[in-house]
Amino acid sequence: MKPLRGLAIPVTAAVIIAGFGINASSSAAAGGSGSAKLKGSRTVAASTTPRVGSVSPSDRINFGVQLKPSDLLGAQAFAKAVSTPGSASYREFLTPVQWERRFSPTADQVVEVSAFLRSSGFMIGQVSPDRMAIDASGTAAEIERAFSTSLSYHRVDGAKLRLNDRALSLPANLAGIVVGVTGISQTLARPFSTTDNPAPSASRSGTAPPPPGFRVAPPCGSYYNQKIDTTLPPYGNGYPPNPPWATCGYTPAQFRSAYNLTGGSDGSGVTVAIVDAYASPTLLSDAQKYASINDPSHPLGNSQFSELLAPKFNFADLCGPSGWYGEQTLDVEAVHATAPGAHILFGGAENCSQGDLNAMVRTIVDGHLADVITNSYGDPAGDLLDSPGTRAATDNTLLMAAGTGISVLFSSGDWEDNFTLTGVVAPTYPASSPWATGVGGTTLKVSATGQRFGELGWSTARSFLCNSTFQALGGCTDAQAGTWTPINLALDGGSGGGTSFVYLQPFYQAGVVPTSLSNANGSTPMRVEPDISMDADPATGMLVGETQTFPNGVYYDQYRIGGTSLSSPLLAGVIARADQATGHPLGFLNPSLYALYGHSGALYDVLPAGKQDQSRADFANSIGPGDGFLYSTRIIDYEGQQQFCDAEAHCTTRDLSLHTAPGYDNMTGLGSPGEQFLSQLAGH
Repeated sequence: MKPLRGLAIPVTAAVIIAGFGINASSSAAAGGSGSAKLKGSRTVAASTTPRVGSVSPSDRINFGVQLKPSDLLGAQAFAKAVSTPGSASYREFLTPVQWERRFSPTADQVVEVSAFLRSSGFMIGQVSPDRMAIDASGTAAEIERAFSTSLSYHRVDGAKLRLNDRALSLPANLAGIVVGVTGISQTLARPFSTTDNPAPSASRSGTAPPPPGFRVAPPCGSYYNQKIDTTLPPYGNGYPPNPPWATCGYTPAQFRSAYNLTGGSDGSGVTVAIVDAYASPTLLSDAQKYASINDPSHPLGNSQFSELLAPKFNFADLCGPSGWYGEQTLDVEAVHATAPGAHILFGGAENCSQGDLNAMVRTIVDGHLADVITNSYGDPAGDLLDSPGTRAATDNTLLMAAGTGISVLFSSGDWEDNFTLTGVVAPTYPASSPWATGVGGTTLKVSATGQRFGELGWSTARSFLCNSTFQALGGCTDAQAGTWTPINLALDGGSGGGTSFVYLQPFYQAGVVPTSLSNANGSTPMRVEPDISMDADPATGMLVGETQTFPNGVYYDQYRIGGTSLSSPLLAGVIARADQATGHPLGFLNPSLYALYGHSGALYDVLPAGKQDQSRADFANSIGPGDGFLYSTRIIDYEGQQQFCDAEAHCTTRDLSLHTAPGYDNMTGLGSPGEQFLSQLAGH
């Protein structure tokens, strides 16, 4: 779901939690004789964003009814047992068919829900093999009548989205079966990739052409500290007078060397699935050309790549398909970088709604089409703002993945604690699910010989040098010429993390996560994300190659990109190598990851950076020097103040809640993979 910029502040967590009924059953509460209301089925956006139009009664809407597993507690206990090192049933996974027999909703329950839908005039679509989702469609008028609600359009973060203005109601006999209805209210996920480009970009049409071109401006180093800034005025404030210039983008060989992935397994025999919205028509050819230029000893063969695409793509006006193409390119090239022998399955969902993305994940899990799934998207502050039904649908898919031996990774987000986007401090979802591995981000320092000589928390504040180019863009005045502008308290991106408002502390975090973090929202220990991190800082990011749109044509070119959209596929490749080395899938990773805590060499502890920064140059027009250069100082591991401004320009400032620290921290989790990570993980 896009962030709720219209959310009035201050908004207390207690108010939102009460509205979601988080401490009650997420399925239903009595709503009158013969009916039941789905708690939380009216999203926060319906009450906090402006209504901008009515939904035509004849509009046809596709939606999904999400069913509860028949034995939810049993499924959770089983997933814990097969995922925990030392358990008697450790890694004794079920096949999808076996899991469905034991834990899925019954066929009779599917019939019961389907009968209600048909009697309401809806057309029934597919029932998922796990019987946890029933696709249906009907008119807006039929939906309003069947679910006793009303529909309207709201302005949410600049997008016109359809929302139900009242909680949905169902027949009381379905109250213990249905956990949510997705698709009636539109919720859009964001990709978590960024070039960190300050220049204005061209609009991205719904017709999905290749995205606007971007090039990295000089000077930049091929490794960290290769080029030192001796030309820009010192930033001062206790920072070094001559910081390094940003890197040009690390190559696959640098990542393999820095994370000690140069020998042994390469992911052969393992399938890594990548789930995104839409599908770039040049995805494979771009990745193959990239490998031939930057990693020629590890070509990406046709037999190593396959696609699973939705029958149709839609909602282009809301999602911007070409905006997802760079995400897909990064995902494929990053997985191949750390696991050049793995097979890559690309799953392209029909749009960027959370429900349809989860449907693609579910398809892969139901068919056991992959051993590892990486997802570089999510909803900022969705842990708190997403409806219980939306979260339950995803959680149940992840629970089945855990029981059938599939590792599922989600990026933790690129906006720190999400305050600057939403006005509330809450972690990104689905990364905050206790059945997901939330992957955070770091700033990785790679030496001239390819070794890691430092890794810091990715959290960036940025100050621009006032030059004629920045003045022309309205960023500063003549009186400020030659000086550094104040830090932009909207911040400049960083690893997502934080303490959940809805998920209790999972068993694997007990005794590892400090009480100050697990109890940050009250006296009850809760889930904290991320779990683990890898490089994500766009100024130390990955060099990628993609077909883009330039003023002189459409063609392949290369640029640097980062975000936790980089860290998640990098880690997916590492897990593929561990699967190969172990001889079988690792499955749900978190219990094994936390079991590595305190083992020498397994994890790289990311510690506070002190006063460190980088200098960075950018083309004002994103592609070349014709319109001048923008110069900035990027403060690394920033942990100061941040600011949120609502739609009426009312601004609030507070301290960033994420920090690096010895041991587990809420910016990088357990840290990053250490020198012995692969061997120790495979040995568990």
